[in-house]
Amino acid sequence: MSFDVQAARAQFPILSRQVNDQPLVYLDSAASAQKPRAVIEAITAAMEGSYANVHRGLHTLANETTEAYEAARESVRRLLNAASGQEIVFTKGATEAINLVAASFGRSLNAGDEIVLSEMEHHANIVPWHFLRESRGAVLKFIPVTDDGRLDMDALHSLLGPRTRMVAVSHMSNVLGTVNPVAEIIAAAHAVGALTLIDGCQAIVHGVVDVQALDADFYVFSGHKLYGPTGIGALYGKTDILKSMPPYQGGGEMIDVVTLKTVTYADPPHRFEAGTPPILEAIGLGAAITWLDGLDRAAVAAHEHALYARVKERLNGANWLTEMGTAPGKGAIFAFNMVGAHAHDVAQVLDRYGIAVRAGTHCAEPLMRRFGVTASARASFALYNTLEEADAFAEALTKTRTFFA
Repeated sequence: MSFDVQAARAQFPILSRQVNDQPLVYLDSAASAQKPRAVIEAITAAMEGSYANVHRGLHTLANETTEAYEAARESVRRLLNAASGQEIVFTKGATEAINLVAASFGRSLNAGDEIVLSEMEHHANIVPWHFLRESRGAVLKFIPVTDDGRLDMDALHSLLGPRTRMVAVSHMSNVLGTVNPVAEIIAAAHAVGALTLIDGCQAIVHGVVDVQALDADFYVFSGHKLYGPTGIGALYGKTDILKSMPPYQGGGEMIDVVTLKTVTYADPPHRFEAGTPPILEAIGLGAAITWLDGLDRAAVAAHEHALYARVKERLNGANWLTEMGTAPGKGAIFAFNMVGAHAHDVAQVLDRYGIAVRAGTHCAEPLMRRFGVTASARASFALYNTLEEADAFAEALTKTRTFFA
């Protein structure tokens, strides 16, 4: 197979609009990707033709919606190559998935137990563990980041020990684009008896993930970065581990039997899906995955890398720019600062040219401090971006420089 970027772009209605009388060049997909018609139409069809609550009803609409909801779970299972649908828990997003694991697994922690994270983590993979530091006396340790944006693997091995209970790291940095050696990290964690949680929000978009091959204990991602809706994400967990964990929330669906004096709980995944779930959002996520299944993912990855390489080529020698993250094999993310200009101002000027980039800390304040900056701008490339858009970004960036020179 090959990849036709123009055919892919045609599936995204929003990409035909203009911003500030300029063609939209959307380079903020690492924050949230745009949605193809397949997703929009799947959600609309579910609302218009076959909507009801799931798992609870016996009528036709309830059965149809339940089937669609569980089909979406199967799509996620297939995407991750999980062994069973029981290993896939639907959540509101990766943030809730990490909080679920921290809150449930965290009940087994004792004061002094250690959790190993990294300096490049998103706040969603830092703050829930701080809750355990505050409430359980857990000790947080952080893998340092090298100057080019890699994890210091020698330091990782020195951090692991008999008190390590969890190692939680990103598969791909949302700022640096670094693709971390998670298989090696998982093996090192398991060697000392620790569990692992991998934040796959970026990696799942730009590559193929096999949780069984990785031997990950937990893997999380959000639907809205994967061309699906907001308000939906997934937690993968090994069956035996999920079965050993207490519920995260209480309510309908997550129970087996409730009496006035006792309660017993359902098996995973329903144990962790209290209340009415994000039904339409799950159906939309399933549609996004099915749509992606029709693409050559390797060809898509090559196309995205070509976009990043094009920008690097066009900006070669621009000594007024500094890039954050130059690790070999990094993903299609270009985080940068312009000499003499704040990232927020750069983003606003680029917007005049129709270029949408992110600016700020990217929910990674410790990483910003590691590199001695308060913020950065970030262009993140997706399958629907073109080489012409990469050129337009580089040209607009050069023009933006004149505002601050």
